[in-house]
Amino acid sequence: MATQYDVLTPTLSGFIENQHIFFTATAGPEGRVNLSPKGMDSLRILSPNRIIWRNLTGSGNETAGHLAQINRITLMWCGFEVKPLILRVYGSAATLHPRDADFDALNALFPVSDGARQIYDVAIEMVQTSCGYAVPFMEYAGERDVLTTWTENKGPEGIADYWATKNQQTIDGAPTFVLEEPGD
Repeated sequence: MATQYDVLTPTLSGFIENQHIFFTATAGPEGRVNLSPKGMDSLRILSPNRIIWRNLTGSGNETAGHLAQINRITLMWCGFEVKPLILRVYGSAATLHPRDADFDALNALFPVSDGARQIYDVAIEMVQTSCGYAVPFMEYAGERDVLTTWTENKGPEGIADYWATKNQQTIDGAPTFVLEEPGD
């Protein structure tokens, strides 16, 4: 039932573009595996073998810490509304912070947000589809505005303070480099 591809086909890209949520998974060599839902307008397909997604400020910062240790990532989409399909993208990712040269150009592909913490530039190594027959039907009811409102209320200085107090380490204590480069 599973089919593997070297790149995203136009049909698979179209499926991704029609989804309202995706999941990302990373893990360091030890400690917990992180699996997070992602929504809002945070993902772009740049080519059949390249996806970027913008990570907004949140309670944890596991992906950055894990990718600094082991550069591997999985993204997953499920067809909740019509087509029963599970789509996974396996690859590696460059982590770009606002201090990095390419960040501004890639960040300009998304709506403005003071909470933009990282952009992950994912190099696709393999794509796999599977049936999704057990995935339930669910209807999309709209976006939440909670994170946008929280970010606007904090402002740039409040976001920077939040990164300093809440986002510098993973839950297992690994550095995320949100404020400084490795080795600084």
